[in-house]
Amino acid sequence: MAYELRSTAFRSEDGPLPVAIWLFVCAAMVVAMMIIGAITRLTESGLSMVEWRPLIGAWPPTNEPEWQRIFALYQKTSQYKLANTGMTLPEFQTIFWWEFIHRLWGRLIGVVFAVPFIAFLVFKKIPSALTPHLAALFVLGGLQGVIGWWMVKSGFVDRTDVSQYRLTVHLGMAFAILGYLLWLALDIVAPRRPLAPEAPRGLAWLALGMITVTVLAGGLVAGMNAGLTYNTWPLMDGDVVPEGILAQSPWWLNAFENIATVQFDHRMLAYVSVVCVIWLWSRVRRTWTSPQARLAASMLTAMVLVQVGIGIATLLLVVPLPLAVLHQGGAAVLFSLAIWTLHALSGRG
Repeated sequence: MAYELRSTAFRSEDGPLPVAIWLFVCAAMVVAMMIIGAITRLTESGLSMVEWRPLIGAWPPTNEPEWQRIFALYQKTSQYKLANTGMTLPEFQTIFWWEFIHRLWGRLIGVVFAVPFIAFLVFKKIPSALTPHLAALFVLGGLQGVIGWWMVKSGFVDRTDVSQYRLTVHLGMAFAILGYLLWLALDIVAPRRPLAPEAPRGLAWLALGMITVTVLAGGLVAGMNAGLTYNTWPLMDGDVVPEGILAQSPWWLNAFENIATVQFDHRMLAYVSVVCVIWLWSRVRRTWTSPQARLAASMLTAMVLVQVGIGIATLLLVVPLPLAVLHQGGAAVLFSLAIWTLHALSGRG
């Protein structure tokens, strides 16, 4: 079994399938984490756990005094004082469990990644060129936990939710980890081979970039609850460009703190993403490429249209929980298909 590092890729005709399966499982768990995180955010549960206890925090309250203790901590938060005054203990327990599951799933991902990683290292099942990448992923996973707590802390001071900036950083890191996992796994199960010089690699990078930026813009929309306004389509309450889109000063703050601008940007980026993906698909169809690249580009095109449809429905129905969660999951699937398409078009000379 021979591996060699070329252009950060692993070349093998008989790669370690168990390692690839493990990476795909971890990627699926990250997607599930995104969905759990979406539910946690949409149910406004993220600020219910005031303490960050990375080790003993994996154990939930088991008796009435402990429940009363953590409820008392929550009652000191600005979210309770400004939005949830009078909340009962059973109501608190509902939001607590979503945040607990979210954190517990994050710990479980760490275990599912770390234990097989150590076992594969001990039994020398991991190619030496792959080991640094897996170590980097482990570090990124730990950093994501720290970012998550940094995000939650922003909601404890004079506000009822977390900072949209920190939420977007947390979301962006999740997608970076997902893309890294998928790329490494694909390098094992679908080694890249030489492609025709005219294969549209640059366009595949553009499509992935636009999808990524659109996802990050969606993080700002979620962080500001911007989907709860301008619930019309294709116009925004009768306008192509909503009034007040540049109301804040300095002007550049509008892209991050003006609800009208944030939603407008997300819409426009989505449209550009659709154009880029369809353009990529048409180029792949006209260019000599592998059957895998054709399949990936076709699935990517179908998914981008489905995702836009889900997004429009979510907006028109004023962000119902099931559709909003489906939109989050759709973003993860769309991003994953973009990674696969780029990988399939990234042959080596």
